[in-house]
Amino acid sequence: MDFDKIKISTGGNMKQDIYMKMSNHNENLSCYACLDKEAIYLKPNHDDIRTPFFRDIDRIIYSLAFIRYQDKTQVFSNTIHDHVAKRMIHVQFVSKIARTIGRALGLNEDLIEAAALGHDLGHVPFGHQGEYILNDISLKHNEGYFNHNIESVRNLMCLENYGKGTNITVQVLDAIMCHNGEFALGEYHPRKKTKEEFLEEYERSYKEKDILLKMKPMTLEGCVVRVSDLIAYLGRDIDDAVRLHVLKREDIPKSITEVLGSTTKEIVNTCILDIINNSYGKNYIKLSDEIFKAIEDLKRFNYEHIYNKAMSKEEKETLRKKFTCLFDTYLEDLKINNLNSPIINSFLENMSDDYKSNTTHERMVIDYIAGMTDDFFLREYDRIKRDK
Repeated sequence: MDFDKIKISTGGNMKQDIYMKMSNHNENLSCYACLDKEAIYLKPNHDDIRTPFFRDIDRIIYSLAFIRYQDKTQVFSNTIHDHVAKRMIHVQFVSKIARTIGRALGLNEDLIEAAALGHDLGHVPFGHQGEYILNDISLKHNEGYFNHNIESVRNLMCLENYGKGTNITVQVLDAIMCHNGEFALGEYHPRKKTKEEFLEEYERSYKEKDILLKMKPMTLEGCVVRVSDLIAYLGRDIDDAVRLHVLKREDIPKSITEVLGSTTKEIVNTCILDIINNSYGKNYIKLSDEIFKAIEDLKRFNYEHIYNKAMSKEEKETLRKKFTCLFDTYLEDLKINNLNSPIINSFLENMSDDYKSNTTHERMVIDYIAGMTDDFFLREYDRIKRDK
C-alpha cells in the first residue's frame, strides 16, 4: 500500500484525496477521542494510504501471533467441542463490544479495534493457568514477572517480523499493556503519557509485582478496550460452562440475572447500554453502581463455579511438570547448541541477530513457550519424553 504506487490523476493529487477519505472519520469524533494525527511511533514510519491506527490493525492481523489465537485456550483446555470458545473468538468479541461503545461515544474505532485484536497476543498455552506457571518459572530464573499483557506488547515490539518487531503506535501498545479485564473498576480514567513514560512503565512491569493494578491507559479508547475485555469474557464463559454441563444457568443468583441477564447477549447488551448512558460526553468511562456491583458479583461467581474448576488440582500439577520439562529441555538445548532442537532450528533460525545477541537464553525459552499453541505444546512434550 505504498503511496508511490498510487498514480496521480489529471484532476489533482489522488494520493492526498484517498488519504483524506481514509481519515475523514476524525471530523466527527468526540473532543476526548484520540485523533489519527496524534499517533506516536517508537520508530520512523513510512506513510501509505492508510491512517496510523488502521495500519496497526493490518499489522496485527497479519502477525504470526494472531494466527496462533486459533488454538489457544480461553478457559476450558481439556475438552473437544466445536462450540467452546478459543482465544480467537474472545478477541473478536472484545473488538465488537469495544467498537460499539466507541462508535456511540465518538471515539477512534481504528485504535479500539487494533488494541482489542492485539490485547491477548502474549497469552500462553492453557490460558491463565499456563501464565501462572510461566510466571513462577520466569521469577525462578531471574527474568522478572511474566504477564500476558506485557508479553503481548513484547510480541509486537520485539518478536514479530523475526525478532525485528512491527512498528505499532504507542497508543495501541499502551492500550494492550493496560487492558487487564481481570481488574474491574466502576470508572476508567485515562492518563496521558509520553513515549518515554510508556516505555518506562513497560520496563517496570518486569520488576514490580503489583504494577498492573496501577496501570491506566493513555487514551479513552484504551479504557473502552479494558472494560470490554471484562464484559466479553464474563458472559461467554457462562455459555461455555453451561454447554459443557459445568453449571446450569439457573445456578446464577437471581440478584445477578435480574440486573444483567443470564445469557451472553443479555449481559453484553445491558453492560454496553449502561456504559454509553453513563459515559456519554465525559472524559472517562463509567458503569452505574448497580451494574458494576452485579458485574463484580458475577465475576466472583464465575471464579468459584467456572475458573477454579476448569482444571483439577491434579491437572494443574501435571501441567506444571510439563511446562518445567519443556523449559529445562530447551534451556539445556541452547546451552549445548543442540541443532536438532526446534528452539534452535525453528524458532531461532530466522530470528534477527539483534534478538539473538541481546536476549538471554532464559528469555528466549520463555518467549518460545509463551508463543506456543496448546496442541504444539503437547506435541513437544510428547516428543521430549519419547526422545529421553
